[in-house]
Amino acid sequence: MNPPTQNPPAQNPSVSLDCLGMKCPQPIIMLAQRLGEVPIGGLIELIADDPAAGPDVAAWCRMRGQELVDSAPPRFVVRRLT
Repeated sequence: MNPPTQNPPAQNPSVSLDCLGMKCPQPIIMLAQRLGEVPIGGLIELIADDPAAGPDVAAWCRMRGQELVDSAPPRFVVRRLT
């Protein structure tokens, strides 16, 4: 029997955005503006303490075809897929 396959260790984000203290929609606007700096398959980290950030990031990822890798407020990690 083969041992279970483990996921590779998490990559370091290519870009990290500090949006602490910013209110909706500013964190999502910054995420959208900076996503192009991340290579496809790379990660972008958003640090945001706005209560709307969690649902906003999840909805943005669904609408834009990106992958929400980690959602542990105030830290959100998105993988660029397109």
